[in-house]
Amino acid sequence: MKTFRLAISVCFSFFVTAAVCAQMPPTGSSLTVNPVLQKSCVKCHGKTAEGRRFAGPSLVSGKAATMSADDLRNIITNGRGRMPKFAGKLTSEEIDVLVQQISVSRK
Repeated sequence: MKTFRLAISVCFSFFVTAAVCAQMPPTGSSLTVNPVLQKSCVKCHGKTAEGRRFAGPSLVSGKAATMSADDLRNIITNGRGRMPKFAGKLTSEEIDVLVQQISVSRK
């Protein structure tokens, strides 16, 4: 009976870990395929993250190119201007992945 419970809890832990990892893109993957960007950022920054007229600026060129990782993290976390804060909506890991991908995807 104990072996059965142990096997069940190991399987459950494996599936929970797999589900969490499936939602987080690899750190080196493209910004535009990140499900967090697609869910939370596309409305203002566009599907290609190149910005939208009268909405969010480009995340792959322009001002984003001059910002430090700490500045990007602060803006995503706490918001600024028309940018809403995402603290409590995104995990710190999701924000860190976005910051890293924005930094890498600058043109």
